[in-house]
Amino acid sequence: MHKVNFKIILSFLFLLLTNFIFSQKKFIVVLDAGHGGSDHGANRSYADIGRVAEKDVTLTITLKVGAMLEKNKDFKVIYTRKIDEYPSLSDRTNLANRSKADLFVSIHCNSSKRPTAYGTETYVQGPDQNDTNLEVAKRENDVIFLDEKDKQTFGSYDASSPESLIALKLQQSKYLESSLLLGGLVEDNFVNKDKRFSRGVFQKNLHVLRMNAMPSVLIETGFINHPEESHYLASEKGQEEISQSIYQAIIDYKKAIDRKSGISAVVKKPEPEKPAEVALKNDFRILLLSSPQKFNDGDPALKGLNYILPIKENGQYKYYYGVTNLASVRDINIRTAKDAGFRNAYAVGFMPNQKLNSGYYTIEVYVGDKLNGNSPVLQTLKDVDRNKENGVFYYTYGKVYTLEDAVKLQKEIEAKGIKNTIIQKVFK
Repeated sequence: MHKVNFKIILSFLFLLLTNFIFSQKKFIVVLDAGHGGSDHGANRSYADIGRVAEKDVTLTITLKVGAMLEKNKDFKVIYTRKIDEYPSLSDRTNLANRSKADLFVSIHCNSSKRPTAYGTETYVQGPDQNDTNLEVAKRENDVIFLDEKDKQTFGSYDASSPESLIALKLQQSKYLESSLLLGGLVEDNFVNKDKRFSRGVFQKNLHVLRMNAMPSVLIETGFINHPEESHYLASEKGQEEISQSIYQAIIDYKKAIDRKSGISAVVKKPEPEKPAEVALKNDFRILLLSSPQKFNDGDPALKGLNYILPIKENGQYKYYYGVTNLASVRDINIRTAKDAGFRNAYAVGFMPNQKLNSGYYTIEVYVGDKLNGNSPVLQTLKDVDRNKENGVFYYTYGKVYTLEDAVKLQKEIEAKGIKNTIIQKVFK
């Protein structure tokens, strides 16, 4: 009898252990429907559809995204709310941290004092990059005063102090690139799948993201104060499209993370001793895309990738990712680029310190209207060349003959405060 009971207990414990191990393999996503309860968020009334409230739109979209993810056995979904209630910001972040989540996605709607403002935005946690989105940060952070717990948790935090800024950078650097990757995938889907206007991916100091110990994004799905966009946000079609785009971004994000984890596992796995990898003669950069349009750092078109080197040739901007002279790293960089969404990415070889046989490299420092003599560009740099094409003025500086010297010159210019410059290859 005791032996039978022991076998039953042992089988039961084994089953529990098996279920526990299996459950640990799931990718945990915390979905946060912004606002709720007495906090309506952005809202506006229209004669034909009545009042559109942010808290209702975000909850519907969140539940749709969650329902799609729950059909996938690789995911576990946790909601900060599933009904019309208001969890404090502390409750939301504590839930995510206690759950050891792999991802935190907060869904919101935007509003602006300007009735013409429209489009999508995605925010990741970081020091404020500029003041253009201060209105969003203030509106999303103001809800801390609705809850006593939030006042205690966040109230003493001073985003303008050097100490807070340093702590914020240290805390978020671990998750920033992953958050930017997801943000880029979300905005890319809004543009390419839903044919919407993306305002970009931005770093911002938002309390609902700041204390999360995982990659986190806050998605502004559109402007409720914009009549056309508000109707889209309130419609079944709009909510379904937005949900699908967010869902697909999360799926693609997990694939990218799994690919990177798989690579790490292969590298760390003990293997028979083999000769050290020999460096190649060429440096290899991964060509992501060519476009007549210039993209600055952080643009959604770059899908959150860092270490991008744009080179302008024959009026086209070519965007290269990474640089290495090792075949193994080159292949990893290609896979990373493709996982990020650049399906046609390929490696291009550059001979180190090779001088151009004909032509030279210069730095494109400004494109636009004609600069006056008081322009910071013309005040900082001497002997700037100017050309006019199709009514647009192009200002370039310097003349060097290797790509390495061009990169060095570009860094020297940026150290003087002139940002978003482009290396240009001039053929002669």
